[in-house]
Amino acid sequence: MAEPSYEDLKARVAELEKQSASHRSGKLEFRVGEKGGVSVYGLGRFPVTLYYEQWQRLLDSAGELRAFLEKSKAEGRLKLKEK
Repeated sequence: MAEPSYEDLKARVAELEKQSASHRSGKLEFRVGEKGGVSVYGLGRFPVTLYYEQWQRLLDSAGELRAFLEKSKAEGRLKLKEK
């Protein structure tokens, strides 16, 4: 196997930098794992992985979750990021 050229290496580095920039942009990324779980990347250091039925239950209670978050925020119980 021949050694890659300088241009090939430079193109590969640019491609990898582009990929890593998208990971730091705060954009959410979804992947299905080999066991069928759906993972969400981009929320924090580690992905959040749930199975289909769990995602459905979570999404069905989105209204309750929003209300709970707003109530907890108003009570000052949440740790919020400073802008």
